[in-house]
Amino acid sequence: MTSTAPQALQGTDAVEEPPSWQQRLRRFGHAPRPVPGLRERLVPPYNRPSGRLWSVLGVPPAAARTAERASAWGGPLLVALVAGLLRFWKLGSPKAVIFDETYYAKDAWALVNQGYEGSWPKDIDKSILSDPNAVTVPVEPGYVVHPPVGKWVIGLGEQLFGFTPFGWRFMVAVLGTLSVLMLCRIGRRLFRSTFLGCLAGALLAADGLHFVMSRTALLDLPLMFFVLAAFGCLLIDRDRARRRLAAALPVDEEGVLRPDAGVAENLRLGLRPWRIAAGVMLGLAFATKWNGLYILAAFGLMTVLWDVGARRTAGAMRPYRAVLRRDLLPAFVSTVPVAIGTYVASWTGWIVTDKGYFRDWAQKESPGGAWSWLPDWLRSLWHYETEVYNFHVNLTSGHTYQSNPWSWIVLGRPVSYFYEDPAAGQDGCPATTVDKCAREVLAIGTPLLWWAGCFALLYVLWRWAFRRDWRAGAIACGVAAGWVPWFFYQERTIFLFYAVVFVPFLCLAVAMMIGAIVGPPGSDERRRTIGAVGAGVLVLLIIWNFIYFWPVYTGQSIPMDEWRNRMWLDTWV
Repeated sequence: MTSTAPQALQGTDAVEEPPSWQQRLRRFGHAPRPVPGLRERLVPPYNRPSGRLWSVLGVPPAAARTAERASAWGGPLLVALVAGLLRFWKLGSPKAVIFDETYYAKDAWALVNQGYEGSWPKDIDKSILSDPNAVTVPVEPGYVVHPPVGKWVIGLGEQLFGFTPFGWRFMVAVLGTLSVLMLCRIGRRLFRSTFLGCLAGALLAADGLHFVMSRTALLDLPLMFFVLAAFGCLLIDRDRARRRLAAALPVDEEGVLRPDAGVAENLRLGLRPWRIAAGVMLGLAFATKWNGLYILAAFGLMTVLWDVGARRTAGAMRPYRAVLRRDLLPAFVSTVPVAIGTYVASWTGWIVTDKGYFRDWAQKESPGGAWSWLPDWLRSLWHYETEVYNFHVNLTSGHTYQSNPWSWIVLGRPVSYFYEDPAAGQDGCPATTVDKCAREVLAIGTPLLWWAGCFALLYVLWRWAFRRDWRAGAIACGVAAGWVPWFFYQERTIFLFYAVVFVPFLCLAVAMMIGAIVGPPGSDERRRTIGAVGAGVLVLLIIWNFIYFWPVYTGQSIPMDEWRNRMWLDTWV
């Protein structure tokens, strides 16, 4: 017996190598994944609700199919409707110039009336609030440090509804509502699930930072809108490109799509209008705030890597070489020059006038030189941009509400846009209040959503690293593009509300994590039930948290004790 044991151990099938820790981690918490066909890998189908759901609800098959088709737009529109009602509720309150509205509301009014920003008197805000029709736009140009697109957006609302708080907040609220609709559709396309798409949009609708920024005339919400729109355009472009690849691949005698190296490496994907649209959106983002330039670089790299993955899946032996030959130059031309052209075009109001700040710099200060062959307006604009860059990188003066980007994800230091402490019986403060009331607009995310987002980001990074899930990589790219650049300017005066640009991607991460909690395809009914209960509890807690903080998002007067109860951390005061 002892003599045969060593011989048995020497057999190739006698002892199986234990799985590595990487393999165990890849499989942790997941059922075995089904192996999809090539067509499904290139263009995954959308998930459909289980037939058991419709049968339990007593819905006939024909009506069920109609409901599924309608839900693709009906669900996102319903979520956006709720978000819009919340954002437009008492939009003109508080009737005040809150935080940096003192810059952008007035600059926007000057832009839409004369094409360039004016130099406003320091004490003009009270006059604007009391009688805006009596306020004259200053002809003297003002020095501004942000491009004009976000202010054109704000100015459009002022043109429609006047130089009032409602007017200068109107278009920002419109973009905030539309961004919820976009995220529902983007999430649906990303996850191939209407439910998860609508969940991501609902989380965005219930995020306090996005909500407050949608009701305030600042530039960061329009920036977020254009960034999200660019991401959606690139996502559509990805699907269309992969669909073209799938259509060009050969089909065997059994009707199964087969990979082909020749097609995968040599096929030209033709005109890609959605990529051009993404270039326009990224240009508008850059023309709202300069950090849009970092997002342009990140998204440009992301879309090229998507092409690499598509050609590899289709059978390319050298996918990077194929993309270098076929896709890299068109991708660059479709995004970077288009974005730069959009940026320059956004300065049209400044270019066609002769009174904008630094407008005549080239003619007066630099009439000759090596670059004199360029138009004077272009040289003047370049000088203006260099001055603005120097201002931004040297902006190190302290501020009460400045914060380090490390603390943003845990909401370490929010920004108070507006605060009053009305006495009992005044400005909505109940007459029975013993102490004073507090009335505040606090720019802070819904805490439970953001703290859940910390775990969701870890899940996304794990899924990207160990499961090679391109969706997780796309979400991580969106978060990193809006967050990481600020770590290089930690000496600069920066604020938590800059993080609104990556809030949609944080909501996508939480939606993806909730989808994993509910359970992967193939899970048994018990696993699904437990997961659904856990996910439902988390979502309900986030919604409750948003409702709980509603008074400090909207500037409602509440007793001082209730206000203190909502200041969960000392740094929130």
